[in-house]
Amino acid sequence: MTASSAGARTQEQVRQRNLSEVLRRVHRDGMVSRAALGRWTGLNRSTIMDLTAELAAAGLVREGVPVGRGQAGRPSIVVMPEQGTLYGLAFDVAVDRLVAARVGLGGRVLERREAVRARAGVDLGDVVGVLAAFGRELVAGAGPDALCVGVGASYCGMIRRADGMVRYGPQLGWVDQAFGAELAAGLGLGLAVEVGNEAHLGAIAEHVRGVGSGVGDLIYLHGDVGVGGGIIVGGELLDGDGGYGCELGHMLVNPFDGRPCLCGSRGCLEAEVGEEALLEYAGRSGELVGREGIRAVVGLAGAGDDRARDAVDRVGDWLGVGVVNLINLFNPALVVFGGMLRDVYPGVAACVRARIDAHVLPVSRERVRLAVTALGDDTTLAGAAELAFARLLDDPLRTLAALRRPVPSRVRG
Repeated sequence: MTASSAGARTQEQVRQRNLSEVLRRVHRDGMVSRAALGRWTGLNRSTIMDLTAELAAAGLVREGVPVGRGQAGRPSIVVMPEQGTLYGLAFDVAVDRLVAARVGLGGRVLERREAVRARAGVDLGDVVGVLAAFGRELVAGAGPDALCVGVGASYCGMIRRADGMVRYGPQLGWVDQAFGAELAAGLGLGLAVEVGNEAHLGAIAEHVRGVGSGVGDLIYLHGDVGVGGGIIVGGELLDGDGGYGCELGHMLVNPFDGRPCLCGSRGCLEAEVGEEALLEYAGRSGELVGREGIRAVVGLAGAGDDRARDAVDRVGDWLGVGVVNLINLFNPALVVFGGMLRDVYPGVAACVRARIDAHVLPVSRERVRLAVTALGDDTTLAGAAELAFARLLDDPLRTLAALRRPVPSRVRG
């Protein structure tokens, strides 16, 4: 390779990286001025103009003057994502519900579908059948001129990211279930389905567009029947070798007389603070179930029911033990509670804080904040959408060109 060709290649790589950074920022913020893009990237005004013009010509963004600026002087041109014509499909498989959505570039949910999921053991065929039907409806509703740029799915289990295989989903007994491949075949779009662990994706969603936006180091704790977790360190997901890291629900917090856990151990965090523990402590096992059951117990505790209050306090104390360990280990700026923990946390905040004050190293507790998710029940769905857009954001023009390239038809002999 000659020096000139190597230089040209380096320049092209820089351009691709700059295009990616600009589009990623527009996707995150929804609307951003050219001036702000320049400040964020450190690029000069003419370079930003060239980059946004190139993205606009490709149909990825559009530019204009903001309406109702209310400011004197020359308006700053703003850049917005083309969310009506470019979209991703996002799927969320929780223990008790199935959700599908068409999400525009920029993160706005354009259309959604939802169904109840029965807690009925290994149900791969049923899950894929429902989600694939939802996905086909969402694609049809997008219109012929819209383009699906990717498909992402969240699942409540340990996922092999290379092919979307659910290696272990303890709540309903999934072991080595080919979820990603089966859903891709059911959708029939010619696109791979990128699958991620729900708590990992929840952490990404809160970091990109939730309460943790702009926070480089955060921990997300997600409660469902069990408890999962995702950790962002320096702006990147910490997922371990093979993508199975940060199983925070299986952190040992009560080794001596702990409750049995579905993983085969005892005293895991999820065994002490999950749905089953709270309902049993409150004397409501078999009577209440799921998110509504959790909310009912929390409501009873707030209304003065002594047994419900004791149940919430016990769960809060063990949750505090887990949070103490995580803060001491990772020194996050923010700990976010999502899933059913979003409903539980307001009632246990004092218990958690008491544990932190008693057991976290002083320098680590100085600045740490605790918060519930800003994205509500859609945190993991938003994370799945980020998976759907990941390839496009990494290399916008080449990815878009590949997606728009006609697929050659087979000639029958």
